[in-house]
Amino acid sequence: MKLVMKFGGTSVGTGENIRHVADIVAKYREKSDKIAVVVSALAGVTNSLLEVSCQAKKSDDKKVQTFTTELLKKHKEAITKAITSKTIQEEVTRIVERIVTELEKVLTGICYVGELTPKSKDYVVSFGERLSAPIVWGALKDHKVETQFFTGKEAGIVTDSNFGEADPLMNYTTHLVRERLMPLFDNGVIPVVTGFIAANQDGVVTTVGRGGSDYTATILGVALQTDEVWIWTDVDGIMTTDPKIVSTARMLPQLSYQEAAEMAIFGAKAMHPRALGPVIKENIPVRIRNVFNVDNPGTLITKEPNSNTFGAVKAVALIKDVAMVNVNGAGMVGAPGSYAKVFEVLGKNNINVMMVSAAVSEANISMVVKRGLLGRAISSIEIALLERGGIVNEVTAEDDVAVIAVMGAHMKGMLGVASNIFSTVAKRGINIRMIAQGSSELNISFVVKEKDGVNVVQAIHEEFNLDKK
Repeated sequence: MKLVMKFGGTSVGTGENIRHVADIVAKYREKSDKIAVVVSALAGVTNSLLEVSCQAKKSDDKKVQTFTTELLKKHKEAITKAITSKTIQEEVTRIVERIVTELEKVLTGICYVGELTPKSKDYVVSFGERLSAPIVWGALKDHKVETQFFTGKEAGIVTDSNFGEADPLMNYTTHLVRERLMPLFDNGVIPVVTGFIAANQDGVVTTVGRGGSDYTATILGVALQTDEVWIWTDVDGIMTTDPKIVSTARMLPQLSYQEAAEMAIFGAKAMHPRALGPVIKENIPVRIRNVFNVDNPGTLITKEPNSNTFGAVKAVALIKDVAMVNVNGAGMVGAPGSYAKVFEVLGKNNINVMMVSAAVSEANISMVVKRGLLGRAISSIEIALLERGGIVNEVTAEDDVAVIAVMGAHMKGMLGVASNIFSTVAKRGINIRMIAQGSSELNISFVVKEKDGVNVVQAIHEEFNLDKK
């Protein structure tokens, strides 16, 4: 079997965990499986890099020195616990020391310049994966496994220049990855590749967004023509809901690409929403597995949903930390492009709209945004569209709401699902503030008061017997 295995930050969070990862890879390698490994940064490192880069921008060079000292210490501790061979320990330590020295120079440069561009930020945060990959490589060597490590750039992943959220140039990337990695892959040598990191056509480091190691894994899966891509995480698979909300929540054994994408967008933490893009076209299955429960087969994500598993509804999610913005204006009625003007204003201010619901009268439009962006959303609409005496008369907001998303491929075309959902909510005496459903009919989303969110999830989970199927 040809596999790409991606291990996230929790999986490689400590030296002990990295050794466990090496155990897993070596086990499958013994079965003659061809494997490529993708690794995230050690747990918490990427966030720390973002924080220290902002501090460096403020010319805080003392903070830089303290940070790099602690960062080196953290990775040295991981090395000693992940690798038993003193020779390999020393080799990996030299590599890590060199990388940390480079990082310190970069951060010091930011201190002197007093500027942090998207380009330089990508370069700084790339160091997390650059530091973890050699340790995983060393742990595999310690298991007598033939292996080489690469940055995403070195592996051949080429993107556009949208720093922070770069998109891969798949044709070019596929060519380079096959040229650089396929000979190793075919000969049983395990490439260890940094997740998250790539480069534009000029060779400048880019990143593919937070959680982008999943994205890297599926890119490599396509380029290397693997049988499956395995995303190793700290949960058994994708669940019917958050087990913290419903203790009887169950793992979903199989999902379609569309279902998984919907669930990722609405909060399923097992994988990144963008990661499915590359594999859908090539129909490469993705499997979510638990690194701490290797006997569990996890959730398999394929082209078609499993018609024999579950009913119309497969999962229900609760999304907190959101707010609802209501835009009213008689001037919007019959005015071509009025809604477009609202979205244009929000887009120019880097505000992503999560949900939209519009009145047939065209006099009202309601939107859901992240709660932290609420102030900016209101002010930008008011300044651009209200104060001019134009199409908008009033902008109001509710910051104490939550989104409920009910999902399942078999909801499409099935009568009575929506009425069943809403009647279940009504029986609990809970008012729905806003409703949205896409044309795919894979998801019905609605807004309730945040205080009612848990109650609603529990009610829907129970109504559709998601704990018993």
